[in-house]
Parts: sequence; C-alpha cells; structure tokens
Amino acid sequence: MTRVMDRKVIPMNTIPEPTIDAELRTLAEAFAGRRVHFIGIGGTGVSGLAHMLHGAGAIVTGTDMEATDTTRKLQEMGIRISENQSAEGLAENAQIVVYSAAIQENHPELAAARRRGLVIYKYAQLLGKVMAYKHGIAIAGTHGKSTTTAMTAWILSQAGIDPSYVVGAKSRQLGGSSHGGAGDYFVVEACEYDRSFLNLNPRISAILNIEEDHLDYYKNIDEIIGAFTDFAHKLPPDGLLITQAGAGNCRRSANAAGCEIQTYGIEMEADWTATQITVSEGKTRCQVHFRKKGMGWLDISIPGRHNVGNALVAVAIAHRCGISWDVIVKAIREFNGVDRRSQLIGENHGITLVDDYGHHPSEIRATLLALRTKYNPQRLICVFQPHQHSRTRLLLEDFARSFSHADIIIVPDIFFVRDTDEDRRMVNAGHLVRRLTENGREAMYLASFGDIVEHLQQAARSGDLIVSMGAGPVWKITHELAKRL
Repeated sequence: MTRVMDRKVIPMNTIPEPTIDAELRTLAEAFAGRRVHFIGIGGTGVSGLAHMLHGAGAIVTGTDMEATDTTRKLQEMGIRISENQSAEGLAENAQIVVYSAAIQENHPELAAARRRGLVIYKYAQLLGKVMAYKHGIAIAGTHGKSTTTAMTAWILSQAGIDPSYVVGAKSRQLGGSSHGGAGDYFVVEACEYDRSFLNLNPRISAILNIEEDHLDYYKNIDEIIGAFTDFAHKLPPDGLLITQAGAGNCRRSANAAGCEIQTYGIEMEADWTATQITVSEGKTRCQVHFRKKGMGWLDISIPGRHNVGNALVAVAIAHRCGISWDVIVKAIREFNGVDRRSQLIGENHGITLVDDYGHHPSEIRATLLALRTKYNPQRLICVFQPHQHSRTRLLLEDFARSFSHADIIIVPDIFFVRDTDEDRRMVNAGHLVRRLTENGREAMYLASFGDIVEHLQQAARSGDLIVSMGAGPVWKITHELAKRL
C-alpha cells in the first residue's frame, strides 16, 4: 500500500496551464505532491480520475455519502476517504477541490472550499486539463459510450501501448474503470450532461448517436445537437471525428468539425461498414470494410446489433492509432463487456438472471432484443426502475413503446436524482405502468425491491430470463435473487 504521508507536498496556488506537448510537461510534473480533495469520490468517473492523480503522485483525499467497493479500493491504495460530507469533511490541507456533477452548488464542503479560497474544479474541468497532457480520445453519444470506451481501451492495452483511461463503468478485464498508463493515449467516456464534454481536449472523438436525454438540463433536441456540434468543433485540424452514417443528428453536429470525418454503419454506405452479419449463441460475426476495402472478419462476444456499431468505432480508433488488424481482431474477440451491460448474474434452476444499466428508451429496446436473441427464453421478465422523474415524464411515450421484447414488466418507484419536488409530483411509476398496459404489455407496479424479490421468488419458473434494468440500484434485485433461488 502506498502511504500518503510519504509523498512530498508541493505548495501551489493554482495548477499550471497544461500543454499538449508531453515533452514540456508530464502529468506527474503537474500533480506530484499536490493535495487534491474529491467531493463525491465514489462516482465511477470521479474515482477513476482520483486513481489517476494518485498514480501521478498527488496526495488524494475524498468524501462520499457511503462506503462502497469503489471507495474501499481507493482506500487500499492509500487514499484517505471519509463519509463526513460536512464542512469538516474537507481535508484541512487541501489545495485543489474537485466535485462531481451530482454535487449541488450549496454543498457544505464546496462552500467551505470557497471560503478558504481553494482552487476548485468540476470533475469534467479537471479531466480536460489532465487530457491535455496526453493524446486524448473522447467517446460521446446518448448511449453506448461505456462499452465503446472500454473496448477501445482494451484494444490499446492489448497492443502494449499502456493507455490511460476513464470509463463510466467497471471492466473486470481492465481491472476497474480507470488506469494511469505510461503511454501517450488517454481514452475517456465523454458525457454531454451539463455540457461536461466541452471541457475535454481530444485529438480523436467519436459521436455514436444523438437523441433526446438529460431534458432536465437541455431544453430540446436542437439544444442537445448544438452541444454536440460544439464538441465536434473542438477537434484540431489534424484530428479525427468518427460518427454514425445515416444519422441526421450526428451529421448536423459532425459538419462543425474542421478535421477528417470517418463514418461507420451496418450494411450501409459508410467509411467503416459491417456486412454479412451472423449471430450464434449470442455472439456476432461480421465482415469489416474500410472505404470498400475488405479488412477481414470480426467476432464480437457481447450480444446485440448495436454492439456491432460500437465495435466499428473501436476498430476505427485503433486503426488510426496504428494498431494492426490481427491485434484488433484478437482483442475484440476476447472483450467480454463491462459491468451492468447485459451482465450475467447467475443461472439457477433453469432461471437466468441478467443485469443491465439501460435507462433510455433506445437502450432498453436494443438490449432486450439482444437478450431475447441470445437466451431465447420462454418468458423475459424485465424489472425496470425509471431513472429520474423528469426523464420519465418527458420520454414517457418512448418508454411505453420500448418494452416490446419483454413479456412482463415490473416497475418499482422511480429512482430520485437531480429532480425537483415539482418533477416528483408530476409523474410516478404508476403512470408508466398504465401506459405500458395500454400498449398491450403485461406490466405491474411493486413499490419496493423487497416486494419484487418476494414476488419473483414465487412466480419465476424454469425457462425464465429475469433482467434488472436501470441506472439506479435496481441491480440489487437480481443479485438477491441469485442468492435465494
């Protein structure tokens, strides 16, 4: 274990402005010995950045609401973490304070940092500064970001490049969600919420898709497209933007890029295309072409047509980085996905348990189809926990149409995050259940996870596929069922 007291402390009033010329300044030179305190350190992205800065020699501390596997892992590295999120929780000798998007502006630690005149950054702002010391690769889109980011990082790692990366989900193959590598490349999942991705400084970017989401922040789809347009515009003239062919919203944003643009598509005209697609036992095989030149066959181990598109993006990025086709093919064949993305939890008495993070209508539709194709269950039972009252209300009709591949849908109370009291009054889980029923689906509302576990323990039978789905803690249901069945 690295002990934080062994590290030399560097006095500082601000972080030196980063340069993209690694010969002039490295990440370690910028952060070694500096005391960096993270508010909300247990978040997936935030914990990844904390991990990276600790590896660069910074003296890292942090707070979070509760202890988790993530915070315990950071503590094992020597990072001091407290569950005291009051003004007293702010490390006494902190120099830089970083806070996640989930932290409100009136948070007591943040207020204390302002009173003390400390250097303060949002997570995405500091992530952008760190990226400027590397060859940045940023992967954006309404959905598919985590899988594509992890797949790209995996390919580069298998090529021996030792990239840095921060992924919005854990990957067991990668050893977690983040890594501070010795190589030049830094792969980052780029989130559009709060326009966070505009803080990044990539040389290679991908825009996977653009749909309505985060409508608690954006007014409408045009404003979302505008943010992605600004993201594309940030690329340097010698950069590369990879985006989906045939997607009008992506095309509108990509036109702002003043650099090379490569498109990808499945069985359609594009720079990168996948054809002759076959599926067997949940695995996909396809022929890949780059500008009509056959590259070879690709075997994708994670299910779903949407993951063919994600793989094409990872292939395009790896190709740009000079990775050989043989290395790319082997890495993608071995890549088995990230946690909470169609993750198999267990198989008991002929009942299959899967957990998935999907919380947007398009994700739900694509994931349920992929799971039905892979497992061919007699019944597919989906326990879906809506994420945010505002998202549920504004996309209610889309949600009501997105469960056509499920036989039974069980809906608990909506997961509350970033919502106002008015949002909570305007919609509840019952509204979604009613619209699902009106659309011909068998749906029911059970308020608590305990009620759902008890119900499924009695109702499940051999041949069932039970899927917990949502961005909240709904994963607890399939994990508990795995213990009980």
